[in-house]
Amino acid sequence: MNLNLKNFQMKAVADLMNACRASKKEVVLKSCTGSGKTVILTHFIDRYINETPKTCFVWFTPGKGNLEDQSKKKMDLYFPQAQTKLLSDVLTSGFEENDIAFINWEMVTNKKNNAIQDSEHENLLDRIRKALLDGLHFIIIVDEQHFNNTYKANEIISLFKADKIIRASATPLNYGNAQLIEIPEEDVIAEGLIKKAIYINEGIPQNTEIENEEKYLLDLAIEKYNRLVQEFKKVGSAVNPLIVIQLPNKSEEKQAKIEQILEEKGITYLNKRLAVWLSDQKENLEDIDKPDAEPMAIIIKQAVALGWDCPRAHILVKMRDNMSETFEIQTIGRIRRMPEAKHYDNSQLDHCYIYTLDKAFIEYAKKESGANEVKKVFLKDEFKSFRLTKELKSVKYVENDPVFLLKTAHDFFVKKYSLSTVKNNRTVLEAKGKYRFDENILYDAQQGYMTVTDNQDDVYGLNLSRKLSTHSDGRLFHHSVGEIADAAGVKYDSMIIILRRLFDESVKYSNKLLGLTTKHLYAFVINNKALLKADFKESSSTEMQSVISTTQKNTAEFSIPQETNIQYAPNSYKECKRNVYDGYLLSRAGKSEVELEFEKWCEKNSDWFYKNGDKGNEYFSILYFNEYGKQKLFYPDYILQIKGELWIIETKGGETRTGADANIDDFSEKKFNALKEYVAKYRMKGGFVVLDESGIDKDLYITTKMFHKFSDDRSEYVPLNTFYLIK
Repeated sequence: MNLNLKNFQMKAVADLMNACRASKKEVVLKSCTGSGKTVILTHFIDRYINETPKTCFVWFTPGKGNLEDQSKKKMDLYFPQAQTKLLSDVLTSGFEENDIAFINWEMVTNKKNNAIQDSEHENLLDRIRKALLDGLHFIIIVDEQHFNNTYKANEIISLFKADKIIRASATPLNYGNAQLIEIPEEDVIAEGLIKKAIYINEGIPQNTEIENEEKYLLDLAIEKYNRLVQEFKKVGSAVNPLIVIQLPNKSEEKQAKIEQILEEKGITYLNKRLAVWLSDQKENLEDIDKPDAEPMAIIIKQAVALGWDCPRAHILVKMRDNMSETFEIQTIGRIRRMPEAKHYDNSQLDHCYIYTLDKAFIEYAKKESGANEVKKVFLKDEFKSFRLTKELKSVKYVENDPVFLLKTAHDFFVKKYSLSTVKNNRTVLEAKGKYRFDENILYDAQQGYMTVTDNQDDVYGLNLSRKLSTHSDGRLFHHSVGEIADAAGVKYDSMIIILRRLFDESVKYSNKLLGLTTKHLYAFVINNKALLKADFKESSSTEMQSVISTTQKNTAEFSIPQETNIQYAPNSYKECKRNVYDGYLLSRAGKSEVELEFEKWCEKNSDWFYKNGDKGNEYFSILYFNEYGKQKLFYPDYILQIKGELWIIETKGGETRTGADANIDDFSEKKFNALKEYVAKYRMKGGFVVLDESGIDKDLYITTKMFHKFSDDRSEYVPLNTFYLIK
């Protein structure tokens, strides 16, 4: 299966490879539910095995849910050539080079199982001893690390004398001095794999009296389900969203009550609209994870928290008490996946929903999962006719990183080294770039003597080499290509294609730089790995990429959405009178510090203001080009009117109390220039507002002419209050 990794997944694979070259034995991969943890680990394993001889992987999974079978099937799907095994296979034939063994903890820690007990047959310990005697090296992967974090489990791990132990979880525990590889949740959201945010108790008014908790929450969930179904139809998707109803343990009476409420609404096991997954009851579970499966609701207990991937799960009705915090975040994670691994630019579909009256759970969800309570607000009548022109990407525009890199790498080499023809380029690269073209594997060494006491030495360089074998040096070649790919930020497979097109005489390409034989290419890549890494890294970020981008812009009419959900923190908000929405709340929830301070300023000084969304067709956007020359959409934070003038404002971090730069957006300058061009074209005003926290007070500053990092250069920034007084 040809699976295209997301950028953050490629980086995670590269980070795991680097961690395996580093000194620390323990590595922790912290990756939120929905980020493709299994995808990352399987691609890492495949790459590591291709580059490293005499290696075996052992992948431990928790004892519930048959996760070892699921993980093995995914490895087989992504890499059909992989040597995957289960514990039964290991006990029968032992460990072999390149094996990936998937083992359920229950099979090796439960006293009832005989995998590690003495018998006439070889047990797991016997198989490990033999593998170590055969010179095999183990790397251990502990999946869902927060489970089986016990003395017995760690005792089993110690038997393997592993080179590396990689522990993976959304909620890792007690990882101490291990090397941490953490995937930021915002990177996963940006790639469209998980929902943008979690809405809690949407549609519940303040101070509501509720007589029947189950009926009240289920009514809200079903109403939301019906709305989501309509929204999926609008975007041309057949996804049937799923309501997950989570019960407490020992809750037979509550389950019966819920089943009765659902039956009255025509949702039953018989018509397959209702499923159940309990230890002693399972109904309508076949293919329930398919996007268009029939069940619209499922009743569960603990089973949903582990090993269950159902991306269409969209709504959680939580009626369970006294769960552990680890379990809670795992449960929430199950409704965060996007059903088709993409955002729909639809605020209803790009969020997930929790309905619960469990206050402790709400507080935990807000703390650990970025969830907030929400309120629906509606546009005031006087703003319903407001219109602007928004910019969109060109329909014809295609983004393809490897294609860009091939073009820009070619142009980069030509420009940097003044290359001309294939015939002459070798001589130029040797002279100007210090590239080596020997067909043997070259070594740099030193020889001589040093008298430390007199600080005298007679050490000189040695040039050593050995003949290359494409068979035995294949791993070294793959390893080198992998490092070059990491430096350039593309997949290994893409870098192989790029290198062959640019340098291999047997591959047709009109802009070829060298004409090397395949064997000579192996030596060229191995001997020049450091130079190639540096050059491809530089070429991947050069502005030369802009020459192959298009400047075409599409436009469309923008109007402020008629309704929206706002996040707020109960007992910590103020109602805004100057916002375009009736009932808009000024609250810290879901906002950055600079956004909060700017909204306070708007409430005092603007005629009116609108908080724009961060992504989606319904929001206002301006086109800009990133460092690769790709078209990107920029969603400015605010549209407002001040003293009759229309302004577009983007807020950015300025300077922290410690004097550090608080702007984390690498594309701020490009966005600023795009905003400046837009407001000039449409005769408006615009600028960037930053927050200075370095003094006693929190001060807002604005720049309208040029962007500089506030911590580096304040020359273009004016205090916001002073600026508008001058105006």
